[in-house]
Amino acid sequence: MGFKCGIVGLPNVGKSTLFNALTKTAAAQAENYPFCTIEPNVGDVAIPEPRLKKLAEIAGSAEIIPSRIQFVDIAGLVKGASKGEGLGNQFLANIREVDVVVYVLRCFEDGDITHVEGRVDPVADFETVETELMLADLESLEKRRDNLAKKATGQDKAAKELLPLVDLALAELREGRPARAADVPQGHEKAWKGLQLLTQKPVLFVANVDEGSAATGNDFSERVKACAEKEHAAFVVISARIESEVATLDDDEAAEFLAELGLEEPGLNRLIRTGHELLGLQTYFTAGPKEARAWTIHKGDKAPEAAGVIHTDFEKKFIRAETISFDDYVTFNGEVGAKEAGKQRVEGKEYVVQDGDVMHFRTGG
Repeated sequence: MGFKCGIVGLPNVGKSTLFNALTKTAAAQAENYPFCTIEPNVGDVAIPEPRLKKLAEIAGSAEIIPSRIQFVDIAGLVKGASKGEGLGNQFLANIREVDVVVYVLRCFEDGDITHVEGRVDPVADFETVETELMLADLESLEKRRDNLAKKATGQDKAAKELLPLVDLALAELREGRPARAADVPQGHEKAWKGLQLLTQKPVLFVANVDEGSAATGNDFSERVKACAEKEHAAFVVISARIESEVATLDDDEAAEFLAELGLEEPGLNRLIRTGHELLGLQTYFTAGPKEARAWTIHKGDKAPEAAGVIHTDFEKKFIRAETISFDDYVTFNGEVGAKEAGKQRVEGKEYVVQDGDVMHFRTGG
């Protein structure tokens, strides 16, 4: 299990440049004109996980297999997208498929790169995109409500559950607030998610700054940070241009280059870490002579659910999980040493998996 991030924003804010850097490809054209990204470009990226290399060394693993994250570079939006302006209909259809909406906001001045609105104002850019998404949600729900109301009157069980949720979302949207601002009644989260609203998705703001501001941010990014706090959204500062350069370097060269700029790690690492936190995800490992592998699960998942990420049969036929914490695995030099030191635990179906657990599942049948 990974997650899919939809990279959105107005034209010429650095979306495709960031996408190219993150996926280390030139699949998306990063040209200086609106709508150069016409089809959503999709790229799978290995999630940087330093613990995995250490596990592989100890276990003598022949192969290292990291978890992966998917980035979708979605065509630039303009005012009127909810009414089909520009590439609006396509944009709105593509964004429904993602788990997190990553707003790339232009936080740099550059006379050579035109802005579709003729100015640099990252908060206004966010509001333009958010407004179009809210208008699209509003129109969608208003079309659905009458039919739902009729079904609910006829004692349709699903309609009776959905109608209050639709009204809840409509109340927020009509007040100019996104659906994610709604206080969803406990026990109705699944049905709420099933509404597939554009503005109910978690939001991550990326302040795309100039190279000189990558380590400290700038006045533009500070405004974005304040906006993110107000929206209860996640926030990272990245220079897409720096990420583009880092993507062409080997690990040692990249580390040296970043250090010269006062940066400890690539923006990709911070973006993924923030995304994981936003979605409540964590990592557990399997390690052996064949491979050392990272698996992504939700915080709070129990052992059978974690096993099911490897194969659905593992969840159905789960018996127990032999578990060692990452720190104990390293301290006692692997499974044998950890077991001899009494650090390997046998956990049952109710065990809540912890980040960094090294696990071996026993199944039956």
